[in-house]
Amino acid sequence: MNHWIAVASAEHVRRGRAGGFMQVCHGKAAPLRRIKPDDRVIYYSPSEVFGSKDRFQTFTAIGMVTDEKPYAFDMGGGFVPYRRNVLWLPATEAPIHPLLDVLDFSMGERNWGYQFRFGILAISQHDANVIAEAMEVKLTVE
Repeated sequence: MNHWIAVASAEHVRRGRAGGFMQVCHGKAAPLRRIKPDDRVIYYSPSEVFGSKDRFQTFTAIGMVTDEKPYAFDMGGGFVPYRRNVLWLPATEAPIHPLLDVLDFSMGERNWGYQFRFGILAISQHDANVIAEAMEVKLTVE
């Protein structure tokens, strides 16, 4: 089992939570192929609204991938992104700033946000547990 941080605006994450799916990198399939069934996914939202510079900087969803591979979904207007199905857990949104000094991927990193530019980031089990605790979720991962 692996642990991932996916990056999207909070408004897009909330749509995915409501629909039981995730998308990354403007609907590209390749990043989603790295994720396997039962992997844990945590969404980080740099902004509240797509394209905004509002500096929301919050973890907004946490869940477990439930399907075998990415699938195409026609959203209309010629946009056919790839998705993965996710069992989203009830969680409280948690700002990233209080966690920066304890997360492996950001500890001692002045430019911690630079890692998010690819839209998906593999993280340690430790980081997944720290973020889950901040979101008031108990992962069944030890």
